[in-house]
Amino acid sequence: MISVEEALGKVLGFVDVLEEEERSLLDCLGQVLAEDIYAPFDVPPHDNSAMDGYAVQAESIRGASYERPRILRVVGEVAAGHVTGLKVELGTCVRIMTGASLPEGADTVVPFEATDEVDRKRTSASEAEIGIRCSLPEGSNIRQSGEDIAKGELVMRCGRLLHPAEIGMLASLGKGTVLVIRRPVVAILATGDEVLDVNQPLLPGKIYSSNTYSLAAQVLSYGGIPRVLGIAPDDVGQLSRALRRGLSCDMLVTSGGVSLGDYDVVKQVLAAEGDISFWTVCMKPGKPLAFGTFRRNGKKNVPHLGLPGNPASSMITFEVFGRPAILKMMGKRNLTRPSVTAVMESPIKNDDNRRIFARVIVSRREGKYFARLTGPQGSGVLTSMAKANGLAVIPETTKELKPGTTVDVMLLGWGEAQD
Repeated sequence: MISVEEALGKVLGFVDVLEEEERSLLDCLGQVLAEDIYAPFDVPPHDNSAMDGYAVQAESIRGASYERPRILRVVGEVAAGHVTGLKVELGTCVRIMTGASLPEGADTVVPFEATDEVDRKRTSASEAEIGIRCSLPEGSNIRQSGEDIAKGELVMRCGRLLHPAEIGMLASLGKGTVLVIRRPVVAILATGDEVLDVNQPLLPGKIYSSNTYSLAAQVLSYGGIPRVLGIAPDDVGQLSRALRRGLSCDMLVTSGGVSLGDYDVVKQVLAAEGDISFWTVCMKPGKPLAFGTFRRNGKKNVPHLGLPGNPASSMITFEVFGRPAILKMMGKRNLTRPSVTAVMESPIKNDDNRRIFARVIVSRREGKYFARLTGPQGSGVLTSMAKANGLAVIPETTKELKPGTTVDVMLLGWGEAQD
């Protein structure tokens, strides 16, 4: 039985960053950039108005006030998305909308609310003129060309993770597609004579394969692409054939069949058609966890995670080992979950010197984090995961955790804090 750190090191030591692919802009969200991005033009590409108002020369409105407005002649109007041949001179102005290109000669924009436009419309006064009721310094309310990004600038380096803001930046540069590290394809196979798919009628002695769907959902949430292989019975031949269907994927994941029972056949197939790196880990839940590789002709062997069959164990072990592997294959650098130090409100006993991953509900009160168990912590209690928004990590050396003791908590990507 090896430690969690040693097991994770073996898993991450085998997987590599995948190759690049070209994807359309929205499809790249959450992926890692595989090319440097340089600006082909200034952003914004031209001086433009930062608000609706009047484009003027600052000299024309010097000394203007509410009591003594400067009266300027309106020579035209320009809307966003349009350019104009109008020219602003001393004593003149152009009515302008937010984002519209600044007319020649203008160096300042006065917002509508600093003019008498509303009063003129109410009294049917001439709109060929406008009263400016404030004095503004030159350059006010103007977005300069290249203010955000200058032409030729290195905007994003290879290796940048693409969040919504980065997607918007790429769009502002006219990039419809970009090169990114591709998403890993993860084959998922449930095992066991007792397991049924959700589309089958429930029969005596059978259970539905929740693992198939929770694991596929985890793969999706981590950024991978799940490929569901179905269910294989406790038969070496059928299991072997089912696993071969996933050899074109980047990782194989099975649930069940890795314990010490007479019908736990995953390890048998792995020993016959691949290599076993380890098959027990010092953790709870999740002790029966196998990792190895299946041989693939002409290509690098396929990593295989053999997860326990119990639903909570399956999800936790995939969170601890499968998630970092997927993130590494995607080229991401931060492979760990955010964590907090929380005050434990529930007692926890550790009777067998394993690292416990306790399902907890984390909340924040009076500037501190608190954590309490979600309820029964059996490895088959899937509701313990559904209620959790964190995993409290109890060290192997801690025999008992009493209420009031602080503990490190991994924050999960699902569940809501309870106040």
